Amino acid sequence: MSTDTSDPEEMSLDELRREIEDIDQEIVELIARRTYVADTVAQVKAKRDLPTTDESQEARVMERAGENAEQFDVDVNLVKAIFRLLIELNKAEQRESR
Repeated sequence: MSTDTSDPEEMSLDELRREIEDIDQEIVELIARRTYVADTVAQVKAKRDLPTTDESQEARVMERAGENAEQFDVDVNLVKAIFRLLIELNKAEQRESR
């Protein structure tokens, strides 16, 4: 196997890896945006003396996550696990900030 970087297959692999790097950055940017909005929600809840946890809202988020996973043909369990983690991290931050 050649390690020549001018090999089209290797260039294609490098391009694909760059694409994954770009996607990874976009994912982190989206997580940052979501976290910022969740922090704003937490501030509103604190001002209105609302509870940190809203189980019906969490259920709606999880349902939406599952529907989006199905729409994009992504493993539903994986997507729901990611969203569960995001929700739990947001709730932990909300509890700490109160």
